[in-house]
Amino acid sequence: MGCASTTRALRKSTDEIVTSPFYQNQFTGFMLYDPVARDTLYNLNGSRYFTPASNTKIFTLYSALQLLPDRIPSLKYVLENDTLYIEGTGDPTLLHPYFQDSTAIKFLQNHKDIALYLNNFEDAKLGPGWSWGDYQYYYQPERGPLPLYGNVVTISNTDSLRVTPFYFKDSVISINYSKNRNLESNTFYYALSRNDTTEIPYRTDSALTKTLLESLLGKEISLTPKMPKSEKNIVYGIASDSVYKRMMHESDNFLAEQLLFLASSTLLDTLNSNAVREYMIENQLSDLKQPPRWVDGSGLSRYNLFSPASIVQVLDKLYQNTSRERLFTFFPAGGVSGTLEDWYAGNPDPYIYAKTGSLSNNHCLSGYLITKSGKTLIFSFMNNHFRESSSEVKKRMQLVLEQIRDTY
Repeated sequence: MGCASTTRALRKSTDEIVTSPFYQNQFTGFMLYDPVARDTLYNLNGSRYFTPASNTKIFTLYSALQLLPDRIPSLKYVLENDTLYIEGTGDPTLLHPYFQDSTAIKFLQNHKDIALYLNNFEDAKLGPGWSWGDYQYYYQPERGPLPLYGNVVTISNTDSLRVTPFYFKDSVISINYSKNRNLESNTFYYALSRNDTTEIPYRTDSALTKTLLESLLGKEISLTPKMPKSEKNIVYGIASDSVYKRMMHESDNFLAEQLLFLASSTLLDTLNSNAVREYMIENQLSDLKQPPRWVDGSGLSRYNLFSPASIVQVLDKLYQNTSRERLFTFFPAGGVSGTLEDWYAGNPDPYIYAKTGSLSNNHCLSGYLITKSGKTLIFSFMNNHFRESSSEVKKRMQLVLEQIRDTY
């Protein structure tokens, strides 16, 4: 079968599914692209705007790869008159429940007089368009300049009640309650009859950050209204790739948000995620055919608007400028890892490396597809405003992607 006839067959088989009655009352876009032939193989509503959900993290990944060094910038500091002046970079890994990084703590333990500057954060704790009712859930911690413990309280009850950070031990009330935390205060609810581990975002403020840092260091520190004008030095933490992989595999919203602040720390003296998004759109992404409405790093906001075509363009940039081996480790593999562990299984090897994006009534999948003939294709499959279960949507997506794998 020749290339042209193969493409025609692919388009016909895809049309039969995505134009079926199932799709009549929802909004669907699908673009399929061959990065070697530089050829668009299929395009349904590719230039239309969709709510991307966590497909937004593909743009965050690209921005981080463009702007961040190989190791996470953990702290900025100036040593002046025996006082160590420090400011946060937005590093999310410091004592994070998963990473447990203590690089900055070990550095600070070597200094007696420490002045903490927290006024470099020029953004909001919660992103625009985020659901206010989700303040209590693990996937929506507050954003900030110097996160500690992932800005969550981790509570477990195996042999006894364990609370991390320990500072909040007396703030946990052991009752059954419909909420995990008070809206306006750090009062948490966890019944002793439970035996699971839960992460609950805590409310952040400067005084609390100072207190938590003091308890970690075992000494008092001061808050300072300004940093010295001297050139700032940087303490570097864990490998950046490990943060990118965790963000993409687990669809971790907190890591995604903080990566944009980290990126802004390399561009500016302040932490402002909007400045990074504007910089990227004006520079590395200035050639996008449909510039997105891009309002956060995670995709939690329904204000985000992206087209399949722009997502495919960024995936292509990643493919052209990152080694295949490294790139594919960032994306969940179908049937194997992360958010794709239960879908798109290969036979025997994975054929999908992609990022999911889900909000209620929305499900998107964008990434790379490896065909049986050995070709690597780039795709973005976006489904908005459906009333059926997401599993029914995924079944049809899987059918489309399997046909492409087997025929192209």
